[in-house]
Amino acid sequence: MSAAPVLDVHGLAYAYPDGHQALFGVNLQVARGERVALLGPNGAGKTTLVLHLNGILTAGAGAVTVSGLPVTRANLAEIRRRVGIVFQDPDDQLFMPTVREDVAFGPANLGIRGDELDARVRHALDQVGMAEFVDRPPHHLSFGQRRRVAVATVLAMEPEILVLDEPSSNLDPASRRELAEILRSLDVTVLMVTHDLPYALELCERAVVLSGGVIAADGPTSAVLADAGLMARHRLELPYGFSVPTPEPR
Repeated sequence: MSAAPVLDVHGLAYAYPDGHQALFGVNLQVARGERVALLGPNGAGKTTLVLHLNGILTAGAGAVTVSGLPVTRANLAEIRRRVGIVFQDPDDQLFMPTVREDVAFGPANLGIRGDELDARVRHALDQVGMAEFVDRPPHHLSFGQRRRVAVATVLAMEPEILVLDEPSSNLDPASRRELAEILRSLDVTVLMVTHDLPYALELCERAVVLSGGVIAADGPTSAVLADAGLMARHRLELPYGFSVPTPEPR
């Protein structure tokens, strides 16, 4: 990579208190503006890796840096502004009486007030096509709408990296398409954890396979998904009848 990566994971290892080793020396670099799919079977260590990116978990060994800033206790506030995580269940992120208050919550905690806060909220909701719902209670929205508002709560923090945990899960086809269009429009680095392999192919040019706590593959998404042996070894399966376009020779 010509420029310094926006995300640099080096030698990351982690064992849970019960002794289960989840990560074994993971190395991963993501360039600014990339959209990367993080794939792998259940129990591969994907969630453990993600929780290290904004300091929810602290490395047993190795290091994580975001735009050169180490993920350490002293830097947690700034790291959590730079790395926004959108969880699989939007109800884990939406807890205020109105959409406006939910989206304003993070920036307000940074001390942003008045017109600047209103502008942050308005821009974040515009980005996800939810501005007209600003005064609605989140629990009155559809699941797909709540997911978009959850994305807006993170965008309002103006992150450098947007981490999405299973963004397409439980969405109907129209909501799935609408979210894909939103994600393509965002000028932000995206790391997408997903079992939805067609969605990964649609949105991410690069795919990283994490399996058994190590990176088993890293390359163009089309090439990764077209490798039948790799897919079988790491319990990754495309939907019945779905075919991956043959990667063009370099």
